[in-house]
Amino acid sequence: MRATGELLRSQGYGATGLNAIVAASGAPKGSLYFHFPGGKESLAVAALAREAELLRDALAALLRSSGDLTEAIANVIDALAAGLERSNFEHGCPLATVALERATQSEAVRYAAVTGFDSWLEQIEQRLLAAGMTDAAAAKKALVLLSAIEGALILARAHRDVAPLAAVRAELHSILT
Repeated sequence: MRATGELLRSQGYGATGLNAIVAASGAPKGSLYFHFPGGKESLAVAALAREAELLRDALAALLRSSGDLTEAIANVIDALAAGLERSNFEHGCPLATVALERATQSEAVRYAAVTGFDSWLEQIEQRLLAAGMTDAAAAKKALVLLSAIEGALILARAHRDVAPLAAVRAELHSILT
């Protein structure tokens, strides 16, 4: 699943073949079908769930990294920008990469993406509630923040430049007030 997640993050669903997954993981092809009888789609769904969980946990830790809400969200954006740069802009958001490509063709992939995104929204919403926002304001601001960050990740990856993430980071105060 780790190898599948990395491949999906860097090259998407269509370009990630079973032979590439087997080669990257070192696992025998027979074990892939034993553990994932649904083939590539079921493996991709499991890998997306794993990636979403790992990112949810990292997001939660970063949101707790500062008592100041704006600084905590800035820490999230800084970590994402650093990750993009470290990967030479190859590793974007695994959920966005696959959802943009497959969500209209696979209900299982769409559901995995929605579930992952919702878990991230919940983390952001909880942090906004802890900062004193009402339920309605926290839900709305969490959606705006995640949408802005995800959009900035896509633009940053396409431009091979973290400037879109820096722009979102610079607008945090106005987004959060």
